[in-house]
Amino acid sequence: MLAELKEIVVDFGPVRAVDHVNFSVRPGEIHALLGENGAGKSTLMNVLAGTFPPDSGSIYVKGEPVRFSSAKSAMDKGIRLIHQELNLCNDLKVYENLYLAQEIKGKSGLLDSHQMIECAQRVFETMGANIDPKAPVSSLQTAEKQLVEIARALLFSCEIIIMDEPTTALSGRDIKNLFNIMRTLKARGVGFVYISHKMPEIFEVCDTFTVLRDGKWIADGNIADVNEKQISEMMTGKALLESDFASRKSNVQPEIALSVNNLNSDGIKDISFELKKGEILSVTGLHGSGRDQLADALFGVQSYTGEVIKDGKQIKGGIESHLKAGIAMVPRNRKERGILNDLSILDNLSMGFFNTKLKSLLISPKKERGRFRRRQQDLSIRADRPSNPITSLSGGNQQKVILGRWLEADADILLFDNPTQGIDVGTKYEIYKLMLSLSAQGKSIIMFSSEFAEIMKVSDRCIVMFRGEINRILNRDEISEESLMYYSTGAIIEEKQHA
Repeated sequence: MLAELKEIVVDFGPVRAVDHVNFSVRPGEIHALLGENGAGKSTLMNVLAGTFPPDSGSIYVKGEPVRFSSAKSAMDKGIRLIHQELNLCNDLKVYENLYLAQEIKGKSGLLDSHQMIECAQRVFETMGANIDPKAPVSSLQTAEKQLVEIARALLFSCEIIIMDEPTTALSGRDIKNLFNIMRTLKARGVGFVYISHKMPEIFEVCDTFTVLRDGKWIADGNIADVNEKQISEMMTGKALLESDFASRKSNVQPEIALSVNNLNSDGIKDISFELKKGEILSVTGLHGSGRDQLADALFGVQSYTGEVIKDGKQIKGGIESHLKAGIAMVPRNRKERGILNDLSILDNLSMGFFNTKLKSLLISPKKERGRFRRRQQDLSIRADRPSNPITSLSGGNQQKVILGRWLEADADILLFDNPTQGIDVGTKYEIYKLMLSLSAQGKSIIMFSSEFAEIMKVSDRCIVMFRGEINRILNRDEISEESLMYYSTGAIIEEKQHA
């Protein structure tokens, strides 16, 4: 056994985050650690990675009892954690981030930059990642930053690598490269703990699983012995009905809610489409397709030429103009673009109302608390007190707060940009049902997503992008995994170029 955790207990004040959990990692094993947001997965792995000690319980590495005093002491035992949220220094270069606190020094005692750059380059080549070790991290895209995090773990001879949602910002090609690297290291006896809410990934790359719920051990076993439905029910404690989506009726109305004509911006060209009232329109595409840039343009984050018309009026200007026109956005990468870290749960939720609906010069704390209680009930937000910092919530509950923010703004058009990123299966279903409910109320939704399964669940139509252009718009009965992948790879555009 590479590592064993026995009867681990972790308390955060009155809250028991991990309750007498046993967990183990074997050599050459990829072990999936599963559970809803707030189930205790990350807390348990922070114990194994030395981030903080357990309140009780024991840790064994290769059969020997250990008590880590820091993350570095765990790294010295060959254990490294790749965090869900990126932990890179934007002001440093890539190779400096890779070797931070573990720099290579020459005989003179000075840093050996040449050797660090050389070693970093070899790791990136092994990963199939085209990243310059000398580039500043601030110049990288989010997906590239994720690869740097992974490279940092691969650079050193780790025997246990813990990956907490490592593919959140990766494209299909990057994910395949990562899985190939994992399988190569697995064959060398490296053990992995893999935390992910993406079920297809779990069943593709993992050998074994452990499920936690509310801080407690629920089940473990071999992945080959279970299916997605069984795992989902273990995680949530209830059956999730696919029939809720398979038999859903369309709420699309004939009125045009939004017209986009010849939209051009950085990364996108000649984008034109119409969004109808009550419609859920998905936008998908592989990394670099222009999907992210289109989302930013439609919310006024980046400037564009062309027309965005709502209610017969062209929207001109930035974010404020789009908000006033009734367009709101649930952004991707909630840590960087969604939550306001220094503010409370209540203040984060109230921002949408403050920016669009508040008429008074003064804020009524009583009304704010009332709004929070209403949204807490509607969205099942798990929060002790609204005055707590937003960072005290799990990722899924943070996302619900952001959703509540824009529901308070009462926008007509909602842009959902990768809305289930890092979200557990139970919360995903809640978000899907919320989208269907908003559609039934006459709201119009554009969902930007790379998750084909969720596109098929909720979409009335789907725009498939390729290299900044619309390659195909699929109707509901045309949407399938095969068609989405076919057009995401540029099938029609390639055919036209060779015709």
